[in-house]
Amino acid sequence: MAGCDLLTISPHLLGELRSSNDTVEHKLSTEQARASKIERLANLDEKKFRWLLNENAMATEKLSEGIRIFNADAVKLKQYISGRL
Repeated sequence: MAGCDLLTISPHLLGELRSSNDTVEHKLSTEQARASKIERLANLDEKKFRWLLNENAMATEKLSEGIRIFNADAVKLKQYISGRL
């Protein structure tokens, strides 16, 4: 996670990270990404992205699972806040 600009993280894990005194090594950088030998996807538009995502069963299933869980948590949070008002 070191180097991520934005991140969705559970409060429990955030608390663990906050209380940790471990050294964190910076893992992500623009310079490393530019120097990477990873094959780049040419002309990646939404149609191609959706096709590639669909072709990767694990990515499709985990993304869907994450969206469902995130939505369920949002509903719980809304109910919690409504009950406190």
